[in-house]
Amino acid sequence: MPTTTELEVPVLIVGAGPAGLTSSLALRRYGIDHLVVEHHAGTAHTPRAHIVNQRTVEILRHLGIEDRFRAVATPQSMMRNNLWVTTLAGREIARSETWGTSPERIGEYTASSPVQMANCPQTVFEPLLLAAARDAGADIRFEVDFLSAEQTGEWVVSTLVDRRTSARFTVRSRYLLGADGARSRVLSAAGLSVEGPAGLIHAANVWFEADLGRYLAHRPGVLTWNVMPGPLPPLRLGTLICHKPFSEFVLAFFYDPAQHDLAEMTEAELTDRVHAAIGDPVVPVRIKNVSGWQVNAQVAQSYSAGRILCLGDAVHRHPPTNGLGLNMSVADAFNLAWKLALVLRGRATPALLDTYSQERQPIGAAGVQRAITSLMEGAEIEKALGLAPDQSAEDGWAALDVLDDPGPDGAARRQALRAAIELSNFQFNAHGIELGYRYERGALVGERETTPPVPEAESVLHYTPTTAPGTRVPHARIERDGEPLSTLDLVDGLGFALLTGVGGEGWCEAAAAIRGRFGVRLDVHLIGGHAKDSVADPLGEWAQVREVGPSGAVLVRPDRHIAWRCADFSPAAVAGLEAAFDHLLTRSNIDILHL
Repeated sequence: MPTTTELEVPVLIVGAGPAGLTSSLALRRYGIDHLVVEHHAGTAHTPRAHIVNQRTVEILRHLGIEDRFRAVATPQSMMRNNLWVTTLAGREIARSETWGTSPERIGEYTASSPVQMANCPQTVFEPLLLAAARDAGADIRFEVDFLSAEQTGEWVVSTLVDRRTSARFTVRSRYLLGADGARSRVLSAAGLSVEGPAGLIHAANVWFEADLGRYLAHRPGVLTWNVMPGPLPPLRLGTLICHKPFSEFVLAFFYDPAQHDLAEMTEAELTDRVHAAIGDPVVPVRIKNVSGWQVNAQVAQSYSAGRILCLGDAVHRHPPTNGLGLNMSVADAFNLAWKLALVLRGRATPALLDTYSQERQPIGAAGVQRAITSLMEGAEIEKALGLAPDQSAEDGWAALDVLDDPGPDGAARRQALRAAIELSNFQFNAHGIELGYRYERGALVGERETTPPVPEAESVLHYTPTTAPGTRVPHARIERDGEPLSTLDLVDGLGFALLTGVGGEGWCEAAAAIRGRFGVRLDVHLIGGHAKDSVADPLGEWAQVREVGPSGAVLVRPDRHIAWRCADFSPAAVAGLEAAFDHLLTRSNIDILHL
């Protein structure tokens, strides 16, 4: 069939999952036209990813859809409990409080962000993004396949096919974004690849409806882990994932494809599996879908090649432990969108786009490693309980009964179980890796380290606010004209924000010069004091976390990450700010600046 050139757009996005749809919404917010194409007939047909951490909810806030998200998501308070049970209706072996809901963690989560995390399966999350992007004017087309791409000078020429009509057409775009998932054709077209093992474990998700409120309403949570004794595979009878309290769930279980064919499993067999995990053989169950997936541990060494940039599962693939996949995909898109917009508007050179891979690839690699590590650490629970894969049911029940032994054996088993549950905090309360990641190089002006690095365990579990370049600007509760705000709210659209304080009025003139030279928006916010147009810091929270003097400045990028800072206002500091913008927007080489 002949191919004709039909379309020319600034950006072509392949894939309408979390990464592609976030890219689309962000680009429309920045006024950039584009086309999104997606192989499937619609958004996600199974729940898949569901944990939406604080950073992602912040990004939704920045994109103007936090309220729409809250209206459809399950709140953090309903995510509280992790359960380990023989069956849902049977014996509860252990419980922990997760996702920042415990008394010892909730203060850290609350103080760190203006938003709460939530649970929202992709079957709900993607339609939300799709509607918002289309409301913003995005052109999104389903049942369109990407076939190939060729980079020619300042253009990428992509060949596509409409699956409904079999008609082929080409799209000329300045940039091509590959958000087309774990089987990414765009990644291959760019000459890129992922590294690491694939198919480590085969798993199935059985999506079903059942009224399980009688078993969960008094202990609400997202995950119920099975520890039924007997010769069973990892996950045993399966992990129950609550997507809609308390009526919609997924049962996830591992299986050997040499012994079981998912396609041949009957509805009756799937229902029996669900009943076994629940421990109630008569509760009505409606099977909605069954799908297979694999445990991979893969990441691309580079996320971009020329005018082709890839994001989301196209470049990082890992198990769902820690709930990082969807969140890293959204963050990939938010990092890339503002850079694309500035380049397409002529405010930055294309070299700015090189910083996308520089910044996001190490975060993706760390996320993959954390997810795999958490998967392996999950086995410590069964080990602590004295359970083994080939153990008889009788021996397994005897091992569980040791938990109730008043003697030293019981004390040792209970202590081992508590230690294993504490270890699971690296999966279920890993606030640092969710919110505290730092770009070490990229669109920022680095500093020579003057303080010892935070121990790795501490950096995974806990978020420590800092204004070090490369980190997300810390949240502090502030007020303008009596209206409560977060410091994260001081950045608007494609603008940069310069945060200063008492004695920092001189930055206003410096910002005007920056705007005149570079043609970008730069807003100066005087936080604290009582000067006209200043922003109140009524609780002194910004003063506590800014890490610069009152007249110093913190430069915040459109994605709310910090690009540069200085301790105090001075002519040399003003020159440093100008050099920082020169570095960010033209990628000229400058020396490392430090306080």
